[in-house]
Amino acid sequence: MEKTDIKSLPLDALEQWVLEIGEKKFRAAQMYQWMHQKLAESPDAMTNLSAGLRQKIREECTYTVLKQAACQVSAQDGTRKYLFELADGQMVESVWMRYKHGNSVCISSQAGCRMGCSFCASTLDGLVRNLSPAEMLDQIYRISADTGERVSNVVVMGTGEPLDNYENLLTFIRMLTDEHGLHISQRNVTVSTCGLIPQMRRLAEEKLAITLALSLHAPTQEQRERLMPVAKAYEIHDLIDACAYYFEQTGRRITIEYSLVEGVNNSKKDAEKLAELVGRLHCHVNLIPVNPIKEREWRQPDRRAILDFQKTLERRGIVSTIRREMGRDIDGACGQLRKRYSKQHITIHSQTEQTE
Repeated sequence: MEKTDIKSLPLDALEQWVLEIGEKKFRAAQMYQWMHQKLAESPDAMTNLSAGLRQKIREECTYTVLKQAACQVSAQDGTRKYLFELADGQMVESVWMRYKHGNSVCISSQAGCRMGCSFCASTLDGLVRNLSPAEMLDQIYRISADTGERVSNVVVMGTGEPLDNYENLLTFIRMLTDEHGLHISQRNVTVSTCGLIPQMRRLAEEKLAITLALSLHAPTQEQRERLMPVAKAYEIHDLIDACAYYFEQTGRRITIEYSLVEGVNNSKKDAEKLAELVGRLHCHVNLIPVNPIKEREWRQPDRRAILDFQKTLERRGIVSTIRREMGRDIDGACGQLRKRYSKQHITIHSQTEQTE
């Protein structure tokens, strides 16, 4: 019999499970509090449940708790980059960042990624699998427990394409923002996408108060196809239409993510084309100096070129900021720590076999 993934159950589904095993409905609220507020690491910690119920949870359920495999702490700004091991041995990355307005956590939604963006280390080995709602939530829970500090903002922008894991993402958002859990405001949740138009439109119709961030990275269809294989499936103007639809349905301003790559998409002409493309949107453009990865030849523009690009946008009436670079001394780009750890593990395993 397949075990129930108990930490992935919203409260109403947990109530149904409790009733099905012959327990009182109020037990579900107790269990939910232990899992999603007190961040219990095992059913044994749920001391107000009967020994019999705790035993039933152990026997009939999987109880997701991620194992911390590594943690790098930036000497520059205190940013913490975590590598977590899942129950099946897969690895995911998460990042904790301290800002004046509160602590932010950037989480992964998949183990690996199949989108193939050319400037991203997360996609180099392809997609392994989707993460469950519990695996997404527990990245935040383990970081909260490790730092001893509350998380106030969550960004789903780590490894993976969140909208490629749509149903689990939706459950995760609803559980994260539920008053019976961490109760983080939907307005403090950002979901990034490389532009899966059908899912963007579905998400718009959910009428959530979250921020949608579009990884655009190019002002024309031709340039975008060079950087992002997903662009071959979705035409850039249709993508902008989907952004407009999201604003119409939710009233939430879109964030446009734009990684600046020297000699590829950072000229004044590129800035002018970008301003023309997104000018009709209620949006904010977030300029990101690209994180170099050794598997690619992309380089970051110098500071003056980045500022010139921003000024060109602003002259055209486009609100933009340059992302503050955090954690650059600790494998800052998505996927770098996971990939380096995997290579080291393979090397160690191979050396052990040779020794044997």
